Amino acid sequence: MNSAQAAAKNTATTPTPDRIRRAPKVLLHDHLDGGLRPGTVVELARATGYSGLPETDADRLGAWFRQAADSGSLERYLETFSHTVGVMQTRDALVRVAAECAEDLAEDGVVYAEVRYAPEQHLEGGLSLEEVVEAVNEGFREGERRARDNGHRIRVGALLTAMRHAARSLEIAELANRYRDLGVVGFDIAGAEAGYPPTRHLDAFEYLKRENNHFTIHAGEAFGLPSIWQALQWCGADRLGHGVRIIDDIKVHEDGTVELGRLASYVRDKRVPLELCPSSNLQTGAADSYAEHPIGLLRRLHFRVTVNTDNRLMSHTGMSQEFEHLVEAFGYTLDDMQWFSVNAMKSAFIPFDERLAMINDVIKPGYAELKSEWLFQQTASTSASSEGEG
Repeated sequence: MNSAQAAAKNTATTPTPDRIRRAPKVLLHDHLDGGLRPGTVVELARATGYSGLPETDADRLGAWFRQAADSGSLERYLETFSHTVGVMQTRDALVRVAAECAEDLAEDGVVYAEVRYAPEQHLEGGLSLEEVVEAVNEGFREGERRARDNGHRIRVGALLTAMRHAARSLEIAELANRYRDLGVVGFDIAGAEAGYPPTRHLDAFEYLKRENNHFTIHAGEAFGLPSIWQALQWCGADRLGHGVRIIDDIKVHEDGTVELGRLASYVRDKRVPLELCPSSNLQTGAADSYAEHPIGLLRRLHFRVTVNTDNRLMSHTGMSQEFEHLVEAFGYTLDDMQWFSVNAMKSAFIPFDERLAMINDVIKPGYAELKSEWLFQQTASTSASSEGEG
């Protein structure tokens, strides 16, 4: 097949927005407080007495979140969370937000998701850490039930996050360990990277390793290679939250050959999962455009790349939109989408046999059905064309 034929074939097999939405997708990096429905924020603010919203109309508020987050600064991006966290201080609010999260993801074709949140940020209304976790877990189960009633299937696991500027990481790690068989699948640290290296939280990571528990670390989003190196070599992270700056250790020569530095080679050789979030990366300045996003090169080099949303409200995105952008930028097909989805499922924090079942019984059959659907449509189109010529 020559290059022209290959290009034509690639164009013909480009998945439509409808097929992208229906394709079974896996999400590993999504923040609960970054994915609220604007209308829910307005209603919860009214119900809880929160008076800090910049807008009280749902549409205008949604636009405000997008504009405020679209600043090119991670620190400014993080400021938008004061409003979502502000309305998530009661048990009922947490149950509602978690249920709607699961419902929305399932509607978007996500079959497995790990959604993270920081329990320490939801205590202003008098809840305990345990009550926060139990409310969110209840919401996820309710959302899974609603999705099932609407003809969708999704499984949601929680990641408990500690804020890297605070001093409660060991406490949150212990909380994650207590609830590890009750809906919580792992641990994370998040927040501004600059000035708050992951090594500040070594006691939490050492504890989790002793307990044979899983954790991911936000690293390599805004700060670069030192953050990635510390997360892996000092802290022992299972996955990298973002990790997009690993591109700084990869050199592409003028003749097209690629040279990996020692850290990039280690990440690829060890199959360290990268939780890449294209739209969010554009907003925080980690990439200039979808076409220039490092995900294109990292996928070609066969890093363990996954596609994620980060914060659906702030980025006005979902998994389908993320894939639509990548399909347009890189010409990805359903085979590429399956590759990303299997990568993510392999990297999930649930037991191996359950991951394997999801891959073999849900993800691969789902993509096979979509590809066979396209094939039959192509056959019917060809037959109709032949009859017309006759």
